[in-house]
Amino acid sequence: MEVSEVRKRVNETIERARRAAAKRRALADEAAAEYERFLERIAVPLFRQIGNVLRAERRMFSVSTPAGSVKLTSDRSNEDSIELLLDASSFPPQMMIRSKRARGRRILETEAPLGPGRPIREVTEEELLDAVLKELEPLVER
Repeated sequence: MEVSEVRKRVNETIERARRAAAKRRALADEAAAEYERFLERIAVPLFRQIGNVLRAERRMFSVSTPAGSVKLTSDRSNEDSIELLLDASSFPPQMMIRSKRARGRRILETEAPLGPGRPIREVTEEELLDAVLKELEPLVER
């Protein structure tokens, strides 16, 4: 094969990779902005409502907002928690529900996408509530 042909194809590959990386960065930036709006308008208020209801039912949980996420944590065990976060490393970026449960000395950790394959702006408050309640059930069964 001619060196000129190999060089041409390598350069095409480099250019294609640059365009793809630029597209991924743009999508990640857009998703991060949408996620921040989702946190502010929907997720944090909903997590606080859930926390208040749990406290009224004598289930002590606290809500915190670590950078870029919202987390519901049991006051009895810091290992029992549910967190909403953005996975910017996936393509396209997506919101994830991460839960941790302590069972004796073991820590069970699960992670599931919220609104998989859809833009963040299309995920509803109802979907978030359903996902959080699903993860909350094992934490309040005792």
